[in-house]
Amino acid sequence: MSTATTERIKGIIASGDVVLFMKGIPAAPQCGFSAAVVQVLSQLGVPYKTFDVLEDFEVREGIKALSNWPTIPQLYIKGEFVGGCDIVREMFQAGELKAMLSDKGVAAA
Repeated sequence: MSTATTERIKGIIASGDVVLFMKGIPAAPQCGFSAAVVQVLSQLGVPYKTFDVLEDFEVREGIKALSNWPTIPQLYIKGEFVGGCDIVREMFQAGELKAMLSDKGVAAA
């Protein structure tokens, strides 16, 4: 991955407190896993930014390399990689995701 792509991805991650790399957009997710993470974030009532990896091949492949995680979606909170769909869902169900958001100063409903 080029340095420019790495820096671009880091900029996207830094662009918001909660950033979701997903397939599609929140109103029209292009895979069930992305839809599931959107649903979790919506239930928490937390504001978040998204990046549609289907629109940019370099970012789609680069984010996997940067996080060392092979799948999309990927959730970042305050610049920290949280995980993909299964991890986000498990953390949500256990109350850990809401606690993490609170610990990092991100207001959730």
